[in-house]
This record gives sequence, structure tokens and C-alpha cells, in this order.
Amino acid sequence: MADRRNGNAKSNNSKVPGGSTSYAINLENFSKRLKMLYSHWTEYNNDLWGASEVLAIATPPPSEDLRYLKSSALNVWLVGYEFPDTIMVFMKKQIHFLCSQKKASLLEVVKRSAKDVMGVEVVIHVKAKNDDGTTLMDKIFRAVHAQSRLDGGDTPVVGHIAREAPEGNLLETWDQKLKSANFQLCDITNGFSDLFAIKDEAEITNVKKAAYLTSSVMKHFVVPRLEKVIDEEKKVSHSSLMDDTEKVILEPAKIKVKLKAENVDICYPPIFQSGGEFDLKPSAASNDSNLYYDSTSVIICAIGARYNSYCSNVARTFLIDANPVQKKAYAVLVKAQGATIAALKPGSKAGDAYQAAVAVVEKEAAELVPSLTKSAGTGIGLEFRESGHNLNGKNEKILKAGMVFNVSLGFQNLQTETKNPKTQKFSLLLSDTVIVSQNAPEVITSLSSKAVNDVAYSFNEDEDEDEQEEQPKMKAKTGNAEVLPSKATLRSVNHEMSKEELRRQHQAELARQKNEETARRLAGTGSGVADNRGSGKPSSELIAYKNVNDLPPPKDFMIQVDQRNEAILLPIHGTVVPFHVGHVKSVSSQQDTNRSCYIRIIFNVPGTPFNPHDSNTMKFQGSIYVKEVSFRSKDPRHISEVVQQIKTLRRQVASRESEKAERATLVTQEKLQLAGSKFKPMKLTDLWIRPVFGGRGRKLTGTLEAHTNGLRYSTSRPDERVDIMYANIKHAFFQPAEKEMITLLHFHLHNHIMVGNKKTKDVQFYVEVMDVVQTIGGGKRSAYDPDEIEEEQRERDRRNKINLDFQNFVNRVNDLWGQSQFKALDLEFDQPLRELGFHGVPHKASAFIVPTSSCLVELIETPFVVVTLSEIEIVNLERVGLGQKNFDMTIVFKDFKKDVMRIDSIPSTALDGIKEWLDTTDLKYYESRLNLNWRPILKTITDDPEKFIEDGGWEFLNMEASDSDSENSEESDQGYVPSDAQSDSGSEEENDDSESLVESEDDEEDDSDEDSEEDEGKTWEELEREASNADREKGHESDSEEDRKRRKMKAFGKARAPERRNSGGSLTKRARFR
Repeated sequence: MADRRNGNAKSNNSKVPGGSTSYAINLENFSKRLKMLYSHWTEYNNDLWGASEVLAIATPPPSEDLRYLKSSALNVWLVGYEFPDTIMVFMKKQIHFLCSQKKASLLEVVKRSAKDVMGVEVVIHVKAKNDDGTTLMDKIFRAVHAQSRLDGGDTPVVGHIAREAPEGNLLETWDQKLKSANFQLCDITNGFSDLFAIKDEAEITNVKKAAYLTSSVMKHFVVPRLEKVIDEEKKVSHSSLMDDTEKVILEPAKIKVKLKAENVDICYPPIFQSGGEFDLKPSAASNDSNLYYDSTSVIICAIGARYNSYCSNVARTFLIDANPVQKKAYAVLVKAQGATIAALKPGSKAGDAYQAAVAVVEKEAAELVPSLTKSAGTGIGLEFRESGHNLNGKNEKILKAGMVFNVSLGFQNLQTETKNPKTQKFSLLLSDTVIVSQNAPEVITSLSSKAVNDVAYSFNEDEDEDEQEEQPKMKAKTGNAEVLPSKATLRSVNHEMSKEELRRQHQAELARQKNEETARRLAGTGSGVADNRGSGKPSSELIAYKNVNDLPPPKDFMIQVDQRNEAILLPIHGTVVPFHVGHVKSVSSQQDTNRSCYIRIIFNVPGTPFNPHDSNTMKFQGSIYVKEVSFRSKDPRHISEVVQQIKTLRRQVASRESEKAERATLVTQEKLQLAGSKFKPMKLTDLWIRPVFGGRGRKLTGTLEAHTNGLRYSTSRPDERVDIMYANIKHAFFQPAEKEMITLLHFHLHNHIMVGNKKTKDVQFYVEVMDVVQTIGGGKRSAYDPDEIEEEQRERDRRNKINLDFQNFVNRVNDLWGQSQFKALDLEFDQPLRELGFHGVPHKASAFIVPTSSCLVELIETPFVVVTLSEIEIVNLERVGLGQKNFDMTIVFKDFKKDVMRIDSIPSTALDGIKEWLDTTDLKYYESRLNLNWRPILKTITDDPEKFIEDGGWEFLNMEASDSDSENSEESDQGYVPSDAQSDSGSEEENDDSESLVESEDDEEDDSDEDSEEDEGKTWEELEREASNADREKGHESDSEEDRKRRKMKAFGKARAPERRNSGGSLTKRARFR
């Protein structure tokens, strides 16, 4: 639980005055704590410090593992943050530091403070990057021997932290030299444990902030999350709960705790346990099993958070439909932990606190004593478990005001009589962070309640009522051990509807409204909105020469390419015939064995497959066209040049005509009115644009300006300019960089515009907030290394500045759009709601898709996704259920001529969040087990909208309705039992009609050949029918072949368009194909 990552997290230093991004040591704290260190060392040298003359502390390199080290704790306690790969040596008159240049520059400021407070000289030894440090170590050893000789000794006694194994080249070298030197070594772990045990006022403040965060996460996130999971019967693993809780701890703003995220970290990964498998040791971990919350089950949650490296801890046990054994055990545990906390008084022994708990358990339930944990907790602070301060029965240490303890008490592996093996064994655990004070112990995690009525939940309403009736009797009989009524928030205990039930009711109402709206729209517009796809203005006529006199002078038997007039001049029967290069389909050359070279030119003519139908070919349909021509030449070089010239010219003309055709479909926009000289336009500089401008030159950043009636983006190149009119903006988005690398403004337009030579409806302007940096060398860097801290701070400052600049621009443009002349446009920058986002595949790559107040967007990966919520007809969630890890979302638009939008491979964990979001935005959604083929479905609707409305509209997608219809049909079948005479005929015909929808032609041929196969014995189908008839006679029709066929039809029917129905409402029978 507490031994996996470097435990001494973020520093609690302040910045250098003047706004510098470098960090400074708090000299007041350093002076005070240095004095405490020397005083404690002098006073308790023989008892705790091993009569040492020198203290040598080596801090190892950074690690990704979660761990707590005395050396790291000393760094944070003394100078404010961790100094990895650093050696500190304390002597009576000197303090030696062996470290890198960066750390040395930070430590320079402590020299004067150390001299003023303790009269000791600070000597800093700077280790070069490629130096192993042996020379510097020898200097330190000579200083140690010199002090020892002055004190009259030959062998200096050097104290070190024996339990910390050396890591890294520097510390391994130091350890070898220390052990081989003429020193007497002793362990000083106990000295540091006692020194860190009593916290000063600043440390107490940090512990209280950590405790407030810990208990707030438990109360405002963990408890509501568990209640929701249990109430809605979700399947959630312990490990996923652990991940979600860890994210909340690291981002306190999510639960409205006003602590800076950079000062916060976890003590250990949050622990969730249930289902009969419990481990109350501090090293426990959350497994991948699902949370178990059936009747008489127990859930244990433990959370630890740190603030400025100081730890806190809280653990709670939740009871689900607890039986009397569990209730009694929990009541005893609450009382025992209360006795332990009450015993934490200055002057008392640490062991007395545990004995107080044992006394309560022996008095209330002696049979539980063997299951009680062997310790009631440990000291807590910079380390999650402070050695030497365990609250067990053998610890004789005297408690003092200012000590902080993690009071953790529990019962392990208790037995209860249930039929469920997952609830036969259960454990209980309670933990709180407590400060020892002069008056009474202060429980600083009390915000998270452990009262029975706040942690016990009930599923069964009848049992609750019986329990409430019997409460007076139970109180009279059991006295203080009586259990209070449980918290009735789950299921229908208070006759309250769950969120799922409310959502279903709302969706049913939305379905009714949606079908009425669709009926009105289809009745009013016929087949819906007109299909404009493929429409466009005809391309311009391709004319090479308007006059015969414009032709260049002919060259005998030569093919010429006229670049200026975009023509090819071909010699045909002694005459030069011009062809516009736009009519050329392809050109190629080939050389034969006689060194003759052939050139072949193929033209676009009417009737050719894949030939574009333009005005030129359609104007002269009755004419005779030249399909291809071939020429032979003895000059291969000339032929090669001609082929290359034709291909190049053809490519240029095709590109120009394509761009011209694109521009011909554009809607003419108003002209941009530039801001006057009195009012400078609002600007954002150094922006990149997507889509990018064409060309092969180096891409340049540009400036976005807000003018009177539109926006203008331009670079230093005169041809790179884009104007966006306010009247053409459909949606505007501002997405600050949070977990992305860019901050962006995105505009989704009503009509297409041209960006360079690209036609687009989406234009985006962005800035990269973080530079891509490649670390040289494979070594890991610590999150608490000053170099790393400074670099991270620079990145944060850059990101915050860019986000602030964008925000200011957005606010000013919003103010402009709020003016009376723009109110009709209803424009405002929308911001994506990240907490509602989900991962999916809208195109070819996975992306993070985020809702906004009016759209569903994905603005990072291209092509962009912008879906207007008001244009959505319904949403169908496909491949839901069947134990799938992913599902798909299909968005059907109100314009049925428009293809549906698909978002594939959405994790199933996002299903409930998406359904909740769709419901709150009044979007009707359906669920299906299979993917549907939507083109024929939409075609069926547009071809016969009246039939679609008569058949119930979109309700053919309602799985619940179709399931109930199927059940009703099965019940009606059960009321009719065929006789023996009918079983071979009528039932077969019914089966034939249903089977024809799903069976193959081979099966049908087998049916037709039954007579010929009788001589050879009964077929599998005959045996199946006989078994089916036997089942009918016995009344077991629910398992009959006919019902199985019907269910099979139902599954196949989910993937088809809604069938046309007859007047009776049943599906029309299809003729079988013979």
C-alpha cells in the first residue's frame, strides 16, 4: 500500500521574489529545523543516535516506485524538497554537501543561516557530470578524521541509515568507501524517527490539508460513486474504482477542494476490496475482480493523500444488508477505535492505545479478540509509516503533543452463516488520522462519517420495516451494542425511482414526441430535404484557339505542345490539328526493337467508362470523335520530352479546373469590413491554421484579427489569407490545452470557403503549448529534481499564458457578438465539456470525442467531427450487451438523405455516461445488439413515409418493446396444442414460412427430398420435429424448435430494415425461392 513509489512528493517551497520560476529554500524553516536537529542529536546521542560524531545521509536517485525513505524525508524536512543523488554529512563544526552544480547553486543560500544559528560552516562539493566523486569523498573523509583528532579520538563514529541500500553509481561508491574507511559505523534510523515524530505548526497545517483532501474524496466521491454503482447494479472492477479515485485525489478541483494540484499526491493507490477476499495489511492492493454488493456483503475502501509531502489516511467499511453478526462486529469496532483514539494523550505510552482497544473488544464480544489486528496503527507524517511509533501492545514510547498517528483497527476473516461463499468470510477496517494535542486527540478525518447509519445500506424494504418495528425491543435487550437503522438510499427503500427508471420514463416520452415530430416533418416535406449531392455548375468550355490565325507556325511532322494556349498540335495528313490538353485522357510512349519510338494519346469521348460528363462532350453528341492517335518517330528523345510536357500541362489544367469547379459551388460572401483606425482590431499572433495552405514552401504562422463583420487570418505571404464572415459562422469553439498539446479556436461554417486550394466548412487556428523535447540519456529523472521542477514550471507558465491570451480574445469577440447587429446570428464561443467526453473511432483513428452545449465535437485529430445536436433525429447505440468491451454509436440526422454518422469502438464503461448525456440533452436513443444497415432503412422510410409512421415510427428499434411482443406471441402459441394429425402438416408449414427467412437453399432442397430419404432412416430434421411435438404434448413449448426459430428470426430482424406490415400488423410472408 505504501511501498511502491518515491514517497516524498511535491515540495513546499516558495518561489523567489520577483516571479522567477526557480525555487528557493525557506531559510526560516531551515534555521529552525537545523537547530532542532543538532539539539536532538546532542540530547539523545547515546540513546537514539548511536553515540555518533558524524551523521552521513545519502539520498538515492529518483525512482518510479512508491517508497518512503528517511534520507528523502530529511531533505524535505530540512530544505523543503528532495535532493536526489546527494550526500549530506553533518559534523559538529561543518556540514558537507556533495551534489550537482544545480543543487549546489540552490544550497548556497543556507551558508549564512547555518553559520548564524549553529556556528557551523557549510562546505559544498560540486560533482562534475562524468565524475564518480571519489576525490570529493576523500576530501570529506579527511575533514571527518581532522575533527575526530581534534576531539581526541582515532576512529570516528559515523552514523548512517543502515536500512537504505545504496542505489546508483554515486551512492554505491560512497557506501564502499564508507565501509572500507577507518570508521566505526552505527545506525541512526531511530534518531530520525524520533526527530520527525513531533510536528511543528507548519507541518501540522500540511497534515490537516492532506486529511481534509482525503476525507473529502471519501465523502464526496467514493461514497456517491459506490451508491450509484450499487443502486444501478453496474459491474465495476476494484481496479477501475482505484484509478478513478486516484484521478480525483490528483485533481482536487473535481470535488471542489481548493488545494493546488501541484502540491498533491497519493500516499498509495486507493484500495477497494469486496467479495470475501480481504487483506488489512498496509501493502494490500485493489484487484481486477468486480465490486461485490449482494446481500450481507462487505466493501472496504482505504484512501491516502499527501499535501506538500505530508501524509494522511482514512479507511471505511460499508455494509450491504448486514446480518446481526456483521452489525454487532462493526459496532464493537467503532467503539474499540474510539477507545484507541481517546488513549492518545501526552505522557501516555503508545502501547496503552492498543490495550484500550483490546479491553473494549474483550468486554463487548470476547470471541472477536483473536480476529483483532495486532496493531492499532502507526505514526504518520513525511513517511506513511514512521518506524518506532507503532501502536501495538509492546511499544513503551511516551506520547507527546504534536505527534500524528494513523489509527487503523480492524477484524480479519470473521465468519458468518450465509449460503453464498463470497459472504461467508468478511473483514472490517476503520482508519483515521489523529493529532495528539494537550487537551484531547483531534481526529482530522472526521469529515468522512463512520456512523452505522451512514455506512450500512439496505436492499430489502420489508426487512427494513420489520427491523424498525423491532428496534425498541432490540434496544431493551442489547443495550449499547444495538445497531442503528441502516442508511436507506438504495433501490426502492424510500419509494424513490432510480436514475435508470427516470431515464426510461423520459426516453419513453421523448420517443412519443420524436415520432410525432417525424410524422409532421415527413407529411409536410414528402421524402424530406431535396438531395443536392452531385449538383453543381457545369465546367467552362475548353477552347484552345478562338481563331485559326492564333495557331503557331507548323513544323513538319512534329508534335508540338503550346504551353500558353494549353494545346497539343498534332500533324494529321500534313495539317496541324490542335487539341486542348483537357481532352487528353492519357499519354504514353513505347520503343520497339527497331529503335522506333511510338507515342499513343487517348482522348476523353462520350460513352467511355468513367468519362466526366461536361458541357463539351454533351454539346456535340452526334459528332464523330477521335478516340486515340498514335505516332511513330525515330527520335526517342523528342518523344520523351513531348510525353513529359503533355503530362505536366494536363496536370496543371486539371488542378486549375478542379479548383474552379470547387469555387463555382461556393456561396458568395460579403466583403470584409476592416476595423477603422480608431479601433484597433483584436489580434491573436503566432497561430497555425488547419487545413494548411498549399505550396511547397516552409509553413508560416499567422495572425488572426477580429474586424467589423468578420475575422481575417493572414501570414507574411500575400497569397495566404482567409476571411471568415460572422454571418457564415455556424458554431465557434474555444478549447484550452488541458491534456492536449494545443490550444485552439475552431469555426464550423454554414457554407464552404476556400483555404488555399481546399474547400472546407471547418477552419481551425491553434498554438502548440508544449515543445517536443527529447531527453538525452536513458536515465530517469525525478519529479522533485530542481531541473525537472524548473522545466515543468516553464511549461505550465507557457500553457497558462497561451490559454489566458486565447481566453481574453474569446471574451472580447463574445462582447462584440453581443452587440445588437449580431444578436440575430446567436453567436458565442462554446467550450467542450471534457468530463463528458469518451473515446471512439469516428473515422479511421481513435479520438477523444467531447460534447458541448450544442454539438458533439472532436477537434484534435483530422478530419474534424462537428455534429449539431439540433440536427440529430435519433441516436442508436449498437452492439450493446453480449459481454462486449466496446459498442458503436450511430447518429441519424433529420435529413434522411444524409448518411448516418458512425462512431465505432466506444468503451462499454462510457455507456452509462453517454446515455445520461443524451437523456439530459433531450435526444432519443435506442439500443440494439447488432449493427444495422442504415441505407436501406432510410430508403424504406423516404420511399413510404406513411407506412413508416403507421408502423410506429422509430419504435422498431425498441428492444424492450420487441421483447415484450415476442413474449406475448409465445404465450398465445402455448394456448394452442396441435393434435397428432396436425403436427406433421400445419406445424411444418409454419416452420417453412419462418425458416425461409434465415435458412439456405440447401436446407430447402433437403425438405423437398424427404420421401426419398425415408428408406435410409430418419433425418435430423425429422428427429427434431418429433422431439418438438413431444415437448408440446408435455406442455414445454417454451423450449420448442418453433420458439427457437422465432428467437433466431428476431435476432436476424434486428439487422434489417423495418418490414412492411399487413393490415393485421404482422409481417407479410415471403415466398420461398425454389
